[in-house]
Amino acid sequence: MGTGWRVRLARPPHLDPAALRRDILARLAGLVAEMSQWEPDSHLSRFNRAPAGSWADLPPDFATVIACALAIAEQSDGAFDPTLGRAAALLGFGASVPAGDDLAAAQAESGWRRLTFDPAARRLRQPGGLWLDLSGIAKGYAVDAVAALLAERGIRHFLVEIGGELVGRGVRPDGEPWWVALESPPGMRLAPLHIALHELAVATSGDYRRGAHTIDPATGRPLAAGVISVSVIHESAMLADGWATALTTLGPARGIALATEKRIAARIVIRAGPRPIEHLSPAFAAMLED
Repeated sequence: MGTGWRVRLARPPHLDPAALRRDILARLAGLVAEMSQWEPDSHLSRFNRAPAGSWADLPPDFATVIACALAIAEQSDGAFDPTLGRAAALLGFGASVPAGDDLAAAQAESGWRRLTFDPAARRLRQPGGLWLDLSGIAKGYAVDAVAALLAERGIRHFLVEIGGELVGRGVRPDGEPWWVALESPPGMRLAPLHIALHELAVATSGDYRRGAHTIDPATGRPLAAGVISVSVIHESAMLADGWATALTTLGPARGIALATEKRIAARIVIRAGPRPIEHLSPAFAAMLED
């Protein structure tokens, strides 16, 4: 995933930390083997190379993520689109592409509506020339997956972080919740926000770390400057991750409107001249009041 991970926990007496670390690494390696666009033998990469009209059998994790990605795509009217892998690769954010490929062709052959997904059979149809890119949602799913693994091991109190996406369960050993500072872009003078992640997750999308890498589904090119970052708080890190990407694409006005309609707790930060402007959805503002 091109990032690191951390787990903090209240250690039960029976816990073997070395064994737990091995289990976490194995779980993450399995997800990379399914959904990495950089691993040529991953399930995702094989789907991207599959001939037009062929069906791919998906492992359970992959099927869960693509189902969620398509649901967010539909609810956001395509602001989140998991089919921009070729455009991302051509722009330098993914795997290598064949010589002679171009953005016009990639744009013409992308589009989440071209996908046919059979959730009962866990099968996905390749319409031809379409490349998946799940980087806007799979990291959040990985956070949820590690959290589920810890719960299965009988661990009730923990904080999981992968590349800035976090989920908290239970409380710290001192009885306090897992407080995290909401990520803000460097140099932005914003009031500090601390979130108590008690049975909650938070994900932040923004172009201030790796440059303009969020692709506009309407153009196949990086988004124009405007939105600096979007943070979403949700029970699911996967949903927080996906919605943060969708709201980034929509921008402040449409993003807050959709977050209000869907009751999503979101903070959108934009640059207006030398100063940042912060937009909060009603659900996010209500959490601050609590």
